[in-house]
Amino acid sequence: MSNTNKKVLIAYYSRKGNNYVGGSIVNLPIGNTEVIAKKIQAFIGGDLFEIDTVKPYPIDYTATTNVAKDELRENLRPQLTHTVKNMDDYEVIYLGYPNWWGTFPMAVFTFLESYDFSGKTIIPFCTHEGSGMGNSEHDIKKRSPKAKLLTGIAIRGGTVSNAGNVVQAWLKTH
Repeated sequence: MSNTNKKVLIAYYSRKGNNYVGGSIVNLPIGNTEVIAKKIQAFIGGDLFEIDTVKPYPIDYTATTNVAKDELRENLRPQLTHTVKNMDDYEVIYLGYPNWWGTFPMAVFTFLESYDFSGKTIIPFCTHEGSGMGNSEHDIKKRSPKAKLLTGIAIRGGTVSNAGNVVQAWLKTH
């Protein structure tokens, strides 16, 4: 893996609580994307950074999807709870998110637009329930055109607990 000698940040947005998994609404103690972020950290190290919004989403899953759809339609940028203080130190950013309405949550747009990723490598990972990466890689490239964007991985949310081998094999390609 060529990124092992570089300073790595694993930034992710994840939703715990009510989530759609395998056709049902379930209550997740840890969001699917966070599970994958921690697997990446276990395999390669790096620093974890949770992207979180000042205004929380509703507890109810359907209400959250409605808010997310409105945010996307209105091109909103939710305020984040905290920032990466030393972003200049990182050379490689693993960027994780669920696929919401064909891309990542608007909080990830806020994150991407808050820093200069010129010269950095961004490696996306996405959790979903059937929609894969959607337009997310295109949206990353559009917001960080001077970053090197590597091929991401999309993992079905219902399989994250057993995705260790898939994640490890993907990491070896970078």
